[in-house]
Amino acid sequence: MARGLQKVTISFEQPGATHYGGMILFQQFCRKLDLKRRFQRYVPWERRDNAYQSSELLLCLIYTMVAGLERISDTRILAYNRSFQRLLGLSRFPAENTLRRFLKSLTSRELRGIIRVHDGLRSTLRRLPRARTSATLDMDSTVLPLYGWTIQGARCGYNPKKPGRPSYHPLVCFEGHTQDTIHGLLRPGDTHPLSAAKRFFRACHAKLPTYVHRKKVVVRLRADAGFFDERFAQLLDEHGVGYVLVARMMTTLKERATRLRFRTFRHAGRWQVAPVMFKPTTWTQARRFVLVRRPKPARDEEAAQLRLWTFKDFFYHAFVTNLRLTPAAVYRFYTGRAQVELDIRELKEALALGKVPTARFTANATHFELLLFAYDLVNWFRRLCLSGSWQQARLRTIRREVFMLPARLLKVGNRNVLRLPDTYPHRKRFQHAASTIAKLRIG
Repeated sequence: MARGLQKVTISFEQPGATHYGGMILFQQFCRKLDLKRRFQRYVPWERRDNAYQSSELLLCLIYTMVAGLERISDTRILAYNRSFQRLLGLSRFPAENTLRRFLKSLTSRELRGIIRVHDGLRSTLRRLPRARTSATLDMDSTVLPLYGWTIQGARCGYNPKKPGRPSYHPLVCFEGHTQDTIHGLLRPGDTHPLSAAKRFFRACHAKLPTYVHRKKVVVRLRADAGFFDERFAQLLDEHGVGYVLVARMMTTLKERATRLRFRTFRHAGRWQVAPVMFKPTTWTQARRFVLVRRPKPARDEEAAQLRLWTFKDFFYHAFVTNLRLTPAAVYRFYTGRAQVELDIRELKEALALGKVPTARFTANATHFELLLFAYDLVNWFRRLCLSGSWQQARLRTIRREVFMLPARLLKVGNRNVLRLPDTYPHRKRFQHAASTIAKLRIG
């Protein structure tokens, strides 16, 4: 076995070294999107900084989110990373207090401008690499526990993991085919999903392409029991949107379920399904419900995770829908919504959605929007620029295999040269991504 190094002389003389060498691909992609100019042009800035442009500070926040720096305080390590600074086109990286003050100074008008830039890119990039003839809206809410009662909007509400702790309760909508976000709304923690469901849907629907509203694209929606409401279902009917909503298991529905005739649609596991026209007590008309049942799992821990209504030897699911599909197809369509849980986990774990940076609600709402923006940028980058297994990889994998590469940024003659490790195993895919970005045409 080879002996380790015995004596090492330490020197701090190496210029241009970074462990974020692969971020050059993401930076080049953002340049193709003309992101800095879009921020300068479409955000009505109300502040001026002598040292940094506001658009530069926004890019700093987005790049650090993508690089994996969970808190603004973590950005202090970039103060001595000259190569990272040069990628951003900065002479020096802003101090953490500069970034935090910038967030706190942003107004609602500037936030709407950032959303306008985001929506513009959504509209352009949803058609790439090809236009789709259908759109699926996956709506969900999540809980962000807060650590401090002085945070604006910190309220006690539904918080299963940390009961009694204040929180935010944002709504997020994803497009089911691409996993791009469509819209997000940060709200205080004591709000119910239904309190803003109709307004949130209208905002999401308005962001779909204009040809959707001319009935040339099929629009469908999937949502959990938090959106189970007759008025919400009526709104979806009025807009011609097909939907599948998880239904709450009411006593009258449970009684009806015991008299239904179920048919097996998944022989492995004896899954069964039954349709029924049913009118909940508080509803004005009957609607089509689909009930799915499965035998109780043998393992107690699996049974505890399901949290479904049980009767005799079965667990039950219930859905309300207006889709003209077989009951089994309705259930299969809804199960595609499981991807949303992974997307929200990506926001929370890979992009640190739960790390609220300030006590100001507008600043936190802007930070929330920038997180959604960073998520979409990575999603577009992965879909349009990467190849092979990288197209399905999560952000943490892309960071590990693409972004976090040791590198040296040198000036050779009149050229900037980024030198990467000669033992890097994904050289061909990296070079393919670079050439794809160079050829990319964004309208």
